[in-house]
Amino acid sequence: VEAVAGLRRIDSGRISLAGRDITNRPPRTISESGLGHIPEDRHKHGLVLDFTMSENMVLKTYYTSAYNKNGFLDYAAIEKQAKRLTEEFDVRMSGLDSEARSLSGGNQQKAIIAREIDQNPELLIAAQPTRGLDVGAIEFIHKRLIEQRDKGKAVLLLSHELDEILQLSDRIVVICGGKIIGEADPARTSDRELGLMMAGSGQTGKTGSEPESGGDTHV
Repeated sequence: VEAVAGLRRIDSGRISLAGRDITNRPPRTISESGLGHIPEDRHKHGLVLDFTMSENMVLKTYYTSAYNKNGFLDYAAIEKQAKRLTEEFDVRMSGLDSEARSLSGGNQQKAIIAREIDQNPELLIAAQPTRGLDVGAIEFIHKRLIEQRDKGKAVLLLSHELDEILQLSDRIVVICGGKIIGEADPARTSDRELGLMMAGSGQTGKTGSEPESGGDTHV
């Protein structure tokens, strides 16, 4: 995930997104190429905890003409955008000037998802999107991920929760020890089969594949 999102450099190979080479490109360039990223660690990579929610909602777009006039931030436009997104995604807080750290985990996560989905990405990476959240927040996030899929967007979901994987996925790929152990159809597999693949055995479908040095990754 970090390599695809531009947070970690790769030593060999090539990553392309919808035909565009994004290998070792800056995160901003990758984002502008059509990638949305819901990070595993929302505090470290998803939000600036000491910033207000208004500021956090434009972390990826503050430099554009919509929110930046002659080198100065247009706070009226920023607050208008933040208000729209927080209302649409039901982000609950005391006000748009609230620091991100003051929100509950579920509302922090909904804010991140609102910001990423609003960019209309061709590929949305969701890494552990519901970890540590309550049932209501989990259902809301699942609904939003499915909506993206139904709009024809690609969603790459990474989760340790087998129920979540089975409920949301159209195709499951299991990785163990840096290798793709197998592929599975959610409608035809079980927790046991997936557990065996996660342990490196019980392989089904395409098994034991590993990107060769210098190989390409296309998403």
